Amino acid sequence: MPTSALIAGTAPSLNPIADFNQLTAYPFMVNALEAGTIVAVMAGVVGWFMVLRRQTFAGHTLSSMAFPGATAALLVGLSAAAGFFAFSGLAALVIGLASRAQRGSRGQESAITGAVQAFGLACGLLFLSLYQGVLANYESLLFGSFLGITAGQVLTLLLVAGLALALLALAGRPLLFASLDEGVARARGVPTRGLSLAYLLLLGMAVAETAQITGALLVFALLVAPPATAQLITTRIGVSLALSVLLGVLTVWVGLGLAYFYGYPVGFYITTVAFALYLAARIARAVAEHPALTRARPVEAHG
Repeated sequence: MPTSALIAGTAPSLNPIADFNQLTAYPFMVNALEAGTIVAVMAGVVGWFMVLRRQTFAGHTLSSMAFPGATAALLVGLSAAAGFFAFSGLAALVIGLASRAQRGSRGQESAITGAVQAFGLACGLLFLSLYQGVLANYESLLFGSFLGITAGQVLTLLLVAGLALALLALAGRPLLFASLDEGVARARGVPTRGLSLAYLLLLGMAVAETAQITGALLVFALLVAPPATAQLITTRIGVSLALSVLLGVLTVWVGLGLAYFYGYPVGFYITTVAFALYLAARIARAVAEHPALTRARPVEAHG
């Protein structure tokens, strides 16, 4: 029987208050919920800009850096989290500086991003072959876990998220301008290339932080799906940003709750909930924009 099911000892009831009390009865679940909420807020905001800027491939590459980062950190005796942040940040710098040298071309940025991803994965294989010990809990590295989150890790996540969001708040308005129309923003004197590099560094921090909860392969569950869903639902910037955060927090809490009561991997539940919300928004958008329904709407009289 799965570990979390043994701890929980019972299935969820129809009483949400009782289920919540049971879910927060153990410190490890409180830590997981706190960490997940922090990650969801940060991923919701940073990921919203990533989707808007069409840099999901860069986000995917930065998430792939968790593997070489973790193996390199273990090789030199550091924690896997340190490797996450170091390699994600380094990859973000390489992509940003190389793209800047190519005058910000989207095609060149994609090519550079792909090359960084391939090189990073190759380095991960090299570090793994040099590491003489046993790489324990590799499933958690790839697919996430919530059983081992400590209060110290929660505090670290909070500090990183607070710093990233504070920096993003300072640069939010020009970054939004550059994301919507880079050419016009550059003509108005906005330092678009510097902003792009700074944003990639923030994205690297968000990816490294999110990967500690969802795992390297499932990082997009929080970084892409909630922001993409929010942008499908509304085009109003403030509402869309807030909705992205709310959907991310909802995804984390529902996913962690299901993993706690039923004992299967948390990454599976978080990804499933995030995809279900996105699919529902996509279907609702398609139905609302269907030509037959559009023609059927009554035309309001004017004058």
